[in-house]
Amino acid sequence: MTTHGTAAAATAACRLKPLQSGTLRPLVVISIEEQVKKDFGYALQVSDIAAFEAQYGRIPEGSVVFVRSGWSKDWPNPELAKRTPFPGVSLDALKFLHLERKILFHGHELLDTDATPKLEGEYWLMHNGYAQAEGVANLDKVPPVGALVAIGYPKSGGGLGGYARYVAICPPDWPYSVSVGELPEVPLPKSDKPLRFDQARGMRLSD
Repeated sequence: MTTHGTAAAATAACRLKPLQSGTLRPLVVISIEEQVKKDFGYALQVSDIAAFEAQYGRIPEGSVVFVRSGWSKDWPNPELAKRTPFPGVSLDALKFLHLERKILFHGHELLDTDATPKLEGEYWLMHNGYAQAEGVANLDKVPPVGALVAIGYPKSGGGLGGYARYVAICPPDWPYSVSVGELPEVPLPKSDKPLRFDQARGMRLSD
């Protein structure tokens, strides 16, 4: 999964409730790509979640749910900014996922949660301490269920958002799976400037 074009990362813009870097969680990918082809401004509905669960089973508590819309396939075409309203996730769907299914957080391909005039979904998430991942791509290469997601991100000093890295760990027979060593950027090269932990600032810094 990628955001802004490089290896398996995503942006999480939020006030985070306690969330440990390195966490492994069940990954669920709900597609609304067919709906978006008919209505570019379509937003995930509770009925879409119900249809998904009827096919794949109940969404596990504590899982990560990514919403696949196909929007990122045209990134970084500047014409995307003119195609509004854009696909999103409805407020009712967000409330259902968090309050009924008790997911850890959700993610989407867009750079905002929804296209409502006051960004009602984004507002609700931000004012209730829920995380989200924005700018997620390559969701068409991840199975709807059966994968895990590894969550990793740096500890930043202040701010409401930043870069995170989400790696989907797929079943061995999944056609898009790759192993360490099969991509030029994996594993990452070692830095000659190791990080040190700054006790006063509560984060790791390079000299």
